[in-house]
Amino acid sequence: MRDTLVRSIDNNQVSILVLLDLSGAFDTVDHNILLSVLHNHFSVTDVALDWLRSYLSDRTHGQQTESFPVNCSVPQGSVLVPVQFAAYTEDITDLTERHNVRSHLYADDTQLHDC
Repeated sequence: MRDTLVRSIDNNQVSILVLLDLSGAFDTVDHNILLSVLHNHFSVTDVALDWLRSYLSDRTHGQQTESFPVNCSVPQGSVLVPVQFAAYTEDITDLTERHNVRSHLYADDTQLHDC
């Protein structure tokens, strides 16, 4: 991406770079949608899909005396978090490609650019 931007500047072309920090979106990941994306877009099936479903199910948030069920968000601190979030947000690339905008995604950091 850097080389593309530098070439664009050298050729006196307009360049646009948008940096998105989607870390707040970790709390909005719907478990059912995530499991559907993993199954339909990444062909996660059988035991692996059952394991992920089990991993995400029956989660609660709060104190022992006052807790509530959580059916969205990616559990923090797991090595699976970047993978799950990337899978959940991978449709961004479909959207940007339709509009001829390049994108780079890594966990919760997304870069959109057009040169």
